Amino acid sequence: MNHMPRSQFLSIIYALLAAVLFGISAPIAKLLLGEIDPVMLAAFLYLGSGFGLMLVRGVQRIFHAPGEGEARLTRGDLVWLAGATLAGGVMGPVILMYSLRGTPAATASLLLNFESVATSVIAAIVFKEMVSSRAWFAIMMITIAAILLSVNPDAAWGFSLGALGVVAASFLWGLDNNLTGNISAKDPVTIVTIKGLAAGSFSLLLALSVGESLPEWEVILKACLLGSVSYGLSIMLYVRALRGLGAARTSGLFSTAPLSGLVLSLLLFRESPNSLLLLALLMMAVGTYLLVNERHAHPHFHPQFIHDHSHSHTDSHHDHTHDPVKTPQTHAHMHNHTEIEHQHEHLPDTHHRHSH
Repeated sequence: MNHMPRSQFLSIIYALLAAVLFGISAPIAKLLLGEIDPVMLAAFLYLGSGFGLMLVRGVQRIFHAPGEGEARLTRGDLVWLAGATLAGGVMGPVILMYSLRGTPAATASLLLNFESVATSVIAAIVFKEMVSSRAWFAIMMITIAAILLSVNPDAAWGFSLGALGVVAASFLWGLDNNLTGNISAKDPVTIVTIKGLAAGSFSLLLALSVGESLPEWEVILKACLLGSVSYGLSIMLYVRALRGLGAARTSGLFSTAPLSGLVLSLLLFRESPNSLLLLALLMMAVGTYLLVNERHAHPHFHPQFIHDHSHSHTDSHHDHTHDPVKTPQTHAHMHNHTEIEHQHEHLPDTHHRHSH
C-alpha cells in the first residue's frame, strides 16, 4: 500500500487540531457568560481572533525569509471572502440569535450539528467536489455521533419556525466553509484576520443596538484571548486543512469538535458523562478512520493554468525551477502548470477539484 502523501497527512492533523481548539471554546465560554452578554461575547471572540492573528502576522514579518510563506489575496479573491464573511460571520449569527428565542435549547443544539452535512451537500452539488460513498458514510457517522453527544432527554423539545432558522444558520455556515475553500490556497492569516475583524465589529454593533452593555476590561481580555485560540488559530488551521482535503472532508473531521468540549466540561464542571458517550466515541472513531484512510486514484487530466499559492517542489505538480540558494523550500509566487495527464492517489485538494 502506498504511503499517505505528507500534505494530506498534515491536512488531517490541521482539521482535527482545529476541532479540538474550537471544541474547548464552549465550556470556557460558559464560564464567561455570567459576566458578559451572549452577543457581546460572540463579538469579542471574533475580534480576538482578528487581533490575535494580526499579532501572528507581525511575528511572521520578523522571522520569515523574503519570498517565504503564503500567497496574497487578489481582487478576485475578495468576492469569495466577502461572501464567506457575510454568510458565516454576519447572517448566520444574526439568524441564529433570533431563532434561539423561540426554539428549545435541546432542539437547537441538535440541529446545529447539520453544518457538516450542509457543507458536504453544497460542496458536492454546487461546487462539484468529489464526495465518495465512503466519505458520505463517514460524515454521517460523525454527525450522528455529534448529535448523540448533544442529546438531553430531560430537556424540552419542539419544532417551530425558529428551528427552521437554526437549520438556515447551519446552511449559511456550510456556505461559508465552501466559499472559504475557494480561497484556501491563499494566506490563511489574512483570511481569518479579515473575517474575524469584520464579523466581530458587526456583532459588537449588534450587541450595543439591542441594549447589551460592555463588560469589565478583564472580561473583554479573557474573551479576546479565548477567541484568538479557539476561533483565530482554529479557523486558520481549518483553512489549511481545506487545501488538502476539500470542504466536505474537512468539515467532517471538524465535526469531532463536541468531543473535546465534552471532555473539558467533565473536567471543569464535574458533569456526569452522557450515557451515549461510548457509542458516540465509537462512531466518531469509525467515521474518522474512514476519512483518514480513504484512497482514491484514477487517470486524470490537468489543463494548463497559472495560479499563486504556497508550495514546495516535493510533489508531482511543481516542476518549475528556481535559484536553489535564494528560494526557501516553501514559498509562494505566480507559477505555470503545464498540461498533464497522470494517475496517483489524491483527494479534492487545491490541484484536484475536477469532476467525476
